[in-house]
Amino acid sequence: MSARRSYDEDDVRIRPNPRGSRPRTKDRPRHADAVIAMVVGVDRGRYTTLVGSGDTERVVLAMKARELARKGVVVGDRVALVGETGGGADALARIVRIEERTSTLRRTADDTDPVERVIVANADQLVVVTALANPEPRPRLIDRCLVAAYDAGLEPLLVLTKTDLAAPEAFLEAYAALDLTCLVTTSLGDDGAFTGLEAVRDRLRGRMSVLVGHSGVGKSTLVNALVPEAGRAIGHVNAVTGRGRHTSTSAVALELAVGGWVVDTPGIRSFGLAHVEPARIVGHFPDLEPGTDDCPRGCTHDEVDCGLDAFVHGGYAGPAGPARLDSLRRLLRARTGAESGAID
Repeated sequence: MSARRSYDEDDVRIRPNPRGSRPRTKDRPRHADAVIAMVVGVDRGRYTTLVGSGDTERVVLAMKARELARKGVVVGDRVALVGETGGGADALARIVRIEERTSTLRRTADDTDPVERVIVANADQLVVVTALANPEPRPRLIDRCLVAAYDAGLEPLLVLTKTDLAAPEAFLEAYAALDLTCLVTTSLGDDGAFTGLEAVRDRLRGRMSVLVGHSGVGKSTLVNALVPEAGRAIGHVNAVTGRGRHTSTSAVALELAVGGWVVDTPGIRSFGLAHVEPARIVGHFPDLEPGTDDCPRGCTHDEVDCGLDAFVHGGYAGPAGPARLDSLRRLLRARTGAESGAID
């Protein structure tokens, strides 16, 4: 038998026997003891979550676990937490799993961008907020939001603000043919008083609602009226350009006293629809869709023989038909790259 070798400093490069190390496995831990939480805020890689309900409800700050890799976590997500789930100023839990989503509201930077951004998860209502004046309404941006809502399976709600500056009747006529609930509101001053607020609150009761709108329309003012303790910053509209300042920098979920949640989102300047297939867009214009029955096979709905022209000019789509058809075709052109941009 050979003598046992003694090691010295010349042997430092010798690697340990790999057979003696712990075998690797592809099986992920099940985290059976994880607690379920709702994400209510996202800020630079930190996620504010709510665990429990009623007297046991607590705020828990969390970060993504390594096993989630690049999976995005957004406001509204229900997630599984492990680690320091008791909450507290210095506690930090880990998000190890994203529960199955019931809905996903998405948008892209423009209509040709392949990268889609998830705005919020598990919502059931999209509230499009627009001012009737100062700044002027942008119907095509509203149409884009409606298409995104229909495509995500969310029920849309249109809320008009600043009705003290302009009458709503002419604007609402463009949406009369749609099965769309429209509410009108007016802020009565800096004390948070609103006309029409109760009607809005009734529509939000018990639901997860996402509020979207371009800057300056009064969205943050409306949120502060609905949730006074929210303290959302309120911007001002430039009298020359009609543009507002972004006062909400990230999405946040706020609980309503009447039950339900509102998710306030940053003001948007664009709403790209690259994630929506062109063939599906016409299906999100229910007032026009019946007119496609007379279209030739493979119709792009923007050509000479398109059946929508006869349908609209025959009055079957109502008085707003021509404007709605123009909006549909602009969306289709923008989505296919024939008309650039997604800003209006």
